[in-house]
Amino acid sequence: MTTTAELTLATSAVTELQRLRDRSPVGNRLLDLAEVGGLTLEHLRRLVGIELQCHGAELAAYGTVIARFSDSPVVGLYLDVARLVYDAHPKLLACVRPLGMDPDAVGRWPSGLDAQAFGGCVSWLALHGGQADNALALHTDMTVYFPGCQALLEAVRKQGLEVPAEFVSYYEGGQSDELERRALEVVEYGLRHGEDRATAIDRARRLEEHIGSFWKAAARTGRAGEDPAWA
Repeated sequence: MTTTAELTLATSAVTELQRLRDRSPVGNRLLDLAEVGGLTLEHLRRLVGIELQCHGAELAAYGTVIARFSDSPVVGLYLDVARLVYDAHPKLLACVRPLGMDPDAVGRWPSGLDAQAFGGCVSWLALHGGQADNALALHTDMTVYFPGCQALLEAVRKQGLEVPAEFVSYYEGGQSDELERRALEVVEYGLRHGEDRATAIDRARRLEEHIGSFWKAAARTGRAGEDPAWA
C-alpha cells in the first residue's frame, strides 16, 4: 500500500484544487434552494432522472479508461468504481415509482446541456485524458459529490419534505476513503510517468464545474408537456 507521504505529487494537486475551490466555489443550486425552503419533490425527481443518465455514461467511460490503460494501476481502481456504479443503479431505479416518476421517461428526462454536462465531461476525459487526469477528476467527483448528497438529505429533513425510503437509502451512502486513496495512487503514478500536473488540475476543476451543472439542472423546474417529470 502506498503511504500518504509517498503521494507527494497527487496531494499537491489536491491542495491546489482546494485552493481553487476556496477562491471560487462552484456552488450547488439544490442546496441554495434548500436554504430558502424551496426544495420540492419535482427537484428530487429531476435529480434522480439526471443521475440515472449519468450512470450509463460513467460505465462506458470507465470501461474506456480500462481499455486505454490496461497495463497500469488504473484497471483495479476503475473496475471497483464501475462495480460501485453498477450495483448502485438498481437502487436508484427503485426510487422511480415511489417518487411518482414515469418509468418510460427514464434515460430521456430531464434533457438539456446542464443535465448532460457531467456525462459528457467524463466521456471526453475517458477518450482524451491521461491516467492522472481521469483519476484526479474521479477523486474530485468523490470529494465533492458525496458531501453534497449528505447535505441535501439534511436539507430535505430540515425542510420536512416527505421522501420515499428508497431515496434516502440511495443518497445516504457515504464516500469511500479507500477509493479516494487509490485514486490518488493512480494520480501519482500518472504524474511520475510524465503526465502534466497543470493539465490534470485544470481537467479536474472542469469536472467539478460540470458537477455544478448537474446540481443546476436538478434545481430547475420542468415545463408541463415539454419536460415531463411524472406520469
